[in-house]
Amino acid sequence: MKPIRTWVLIADAARARVFETRGRGTGLTAVADMVLDAELAPSREIGTDRPGRSFESVGGMRHALESPSDPHREQKRQFARRIADAVEARQAARSFDRLVVVAPPVTMGDLRAVLADKVKAAVSAEVVADLTNTPVSALPAHLAEHVAL
Repeated sequence: MKPIRTWVLIADAARARVFETRGRGTGLTAVADMVLDAELAPSREIGTDRPGRSFESVGGMRHALESPSDPHREQKRQFARRIADAVEARQAARSFDRLVVVAPPVTMGDLRAVLADKVKAAVSAEVVADLTNTPVSALPAHLAEHVAL
């Protein structure tokens, strides 16, 4: 019987890495070509100078206009889309059977919004935690109840 390949995606707003396990006793192995990084510039460096100004409809007062979106937040959403596209391509190539997604709350929400339905069907567990800076040797303790390592 063929072992079930489970991928563990560990991501935050700027980094993502994927590990593979093939069942109990096999541990976690890094998937070399599934390490993604994003350069997130601060919002002050992304936008234009000052926001535009508008006149009051009655009277001569002027008010600053607010930006319709936060460009820094938009960069984070685009990075989640990059992660989803990479995982979807690898699923189409049958690189894994199950997927465990580990991410902080905001990133988890971004990933849920952009993951394809086929990928969502392969998700066996979601862990809301930031483990991107956790050493590989410490990951099994955090994932033991979600993945057979």
